[in-house]
Amino acid sequence: MSDKVTILKENCDPKDAQDKSLPYTAYLVEYKLDTKTRYDLVMSSKAVDMFDHYYDNYRKDFIGWKQSEGRINPNLWNSKQKDPKGKKKKK
Repeated sequence: MSDKVTILKENCDPKDAQDKSLPYTAYLVEYKLDTKTRYDLVMSSKAVDMFDHYYDNYRKDFIGWKQSEGRINPNLWNSKQKDPKGKKKKK
């Protein structure tokens, strides 16, 4: 997997792309594997990176993608609160 493409869910249901809590840079990618249609939920900041990743891996079996229903800013999606380390409590 490329560092420019993040696969959120592999071989998922296409209905998973209707989740509005996804980032707006998430896409539902359609391709064939062993004559069966498969879907991946993928996050990428550039469509060309996503295309390169799937075309390199599936060539003729790559079908296409569509944007998910995600509404969240990718920088705020799945952000974690970091605990400050090294701070000592005052007595």
